[in-house]
Amino acid sequence: MTTTEVLNALTSKGIISNKQADTIHSFEADKAFSIHWELRSILYLGILLFTSGLGILIYENIDTIGHQAIIALIAILMVICFWYTYKHRVPFSLDEVHNPNKFVSYTLLIGCMLFLALEGYLQFQYTLFGTKYGAAVLLPTLLFFVTAYRFDHTGVLSMAITGLASWLGLTIAPLSVIAKSDFTDGRLVWSATLLGVLLVAFAWISNLKSWKAHFANTYLLLGGNLAFIATLAGAFTMEPLFVFFLFGITLAVFFILSARRVHSLLFLLMGIVYGYVHVTYLLAKLVGNELVFGLATVYFTFSSIGVILFLLNYKKFLGIKR
Repeated sequence: MTTTEVLNALTSKGIISNKQADTIHSFEADKAFSIHWELRSILYLGILLFTSGLGILIYENIDTIGHQAIIALIAILMVICFWYTYKHRVPFSLDEVHNPNKFVSYTLLIGCMLFLALEGYLQFQYTLFGTKYGAAVLLPTLLFFVTAYRFDHTGVLSMAITGLASWLGLTIAPLSVIAKSDFTDGRLVWSATLLGVLLVAFAWISNLKSWKAHFANTYLLLGGNLAFIATLAGAFTMEPLFVFFLFGITLAVFFILSARRVHSLLFLLMGIVYGYVHVTYLLAKLVGNELVFGLATVYFTFSSIGVILFLLNYKKFLGIKR
């Protein structure tokens, strides 16, 4: 229904007067339309296209441009981005900081991506770090953590957390973990589990102590996915099963309670879905192969109904008004 139809229906039922309807109609017709998110998306797309285009340009003209010229170009652009960010900085605070200059966050992101490009180029062409690949990953990771907290940038923080996981030989993205990492290695499983739990714990501490509390969701999202997938991989391939099950269920309960606290459907889904997989696998192992197929239909039917009913009423659980 259009605004006019709704207002006509309300006036015909005597809910609002004609004068009130005219006021509402004028407000709806004259109010400004926000294109904030459209502009942000275009700017982020521009950053992606710029860095991709720069890489293609360098690759296509590597013989004519020369390595030193390419390095100098990347370094100059990177310095300009960091200089612009520093020049327009705002005072540091452990609370969330809003910079009135909206371009600062984009120049900082471009500067960090150019730093990665420069370091990668130097390592590939001149083996700057030799075979010390850990140092090559740790350096940008530390830089990104410092800049993320100094300039209050969640995007750079995500890059820093990804770098930290890469430094430990991991990949933070859930699908990439499954596709690229060898979770049959017990050391890798435990490293992923402990790193994920530490990130989740730091998110809780950040909220408790008000240390950039708005960064907590980033830690929870990345660390939670990593820890959940690591505990599932450990339960599937290693012993003792109950240790990974307890880790997984504890995380699931924590995320469900956190979802209620911050009214987040995403965290609620993470807790329910990962917890459901943990419980289902444990029950299958306890029942045994002889009975698992016979009870599977009944279990999945009733458990799926329960999960669906719970999700249909998620707003009530999260405390969100309809």
